Amino acid sequence: MTVLPIATRESPLALAQARMVQRLLADAHGVADRDAAFPIVGLTTTGDRLTDRKLIDAGGKGLFTKEIDEALFEHRAAIAVHSMKDVPTRMPDGLALAAFLEREDPRDVLLTASGSSRIADLPQGAILGTASLRRQAQALHLRPDLEIVTLRGNVDTRLGKLRSGEVAATFLARAGLKRLGRAEADLDPLDTNEMLPAVAQGIIGLSIREDDDAARDAVAPLDHLPSSLAATAERAFLSALDGSCRTPIAAYAVLEGREMTIRGEALTPDGKQRWADRVTITLGPNAPETAFNAGYALGETVKEAGGEALAAAVAAS
Repeated sequence: MTVLPIATRESPLALAQARMVQRLLADAHGVADRDAAFPIVGLTTTGDRLTDRKLIDAGGKGLFTKEIDEALFEHRAAIAVHSMKDVPTRMPDGLALAAFLEREDPRDVLLTASGSSRIADLPQGAILGTASLRRQAQALHLRPDLEIVTLRGNVDTRLGKLRSGEVAATFLARAGLKRLGRAEADLDPLDTNEMLPAVAQGIIGLSIREDDDAARDAVAPLDHLPSSLAATAERAFLSALDGSCRTPIAAYAVLEGREMTIRGEALTPDGKQRWADRVTITLGPNAPETAFNAGYALGETVKEAGGEALAAAVAAS
């Protein structure tokens, strides 16, 4: 079998996800020595190096994928592992998303100094640490009194800030906590009616060079259709509205049988204004196209509802 190197970020979570993909590939193809067949190529991305500011201030989501994309183009890797919430809506020419793993729990977890996992329980004027514009806006929409400070880094870094008292609370994605085997994954997550997840949160995507048939065939058994359709719908919603992290945007698609319900929202960064809507569709023979069109149309609806206020928020961010 052709050796297919796997490119990934070098964060603990990214490496855990890459090892999971490596194991799944080896199992799918009956490979005994997975390190030989699917060696892992760890990379430090620009986004990993910038830990003192919000991504939007440095260039946006592509900061986590640029070096990984380059590894594919330069044939140093054949498969790239991505947390889909970090992937821009438009892939570089020549690359393609070829498979989506089954979605993990997409909800957020609130970690607090007091041990409560509810936003409502935070003290008046509490300091909340996050670098996510979406989480900032959603939290302020619920609790305008909160003080938001930028907090980036891995799980231990954020928990350290919490223990030191620098922040009273912070958010982490439950999917990442579960994949890392962290005890914090057992905390009660925030209901999606309170905090809608980031687009494609909890979904791992595998990208390849478009012309690499060996890589495409290798990852095909790992593709989980419901997760693929959800990612398609949610990313279409994001594409219609903005396509970057310059505006707080959230979306969540749930598939039950042939019925898909897509919820989406956009907010101003200060959380004072929020526009949200939902749609339920029936998926037929061309499910990916139907999911994309429905997600995009929902994004257009929310964009129209936001009107000049939403457009001004995008322009000012």
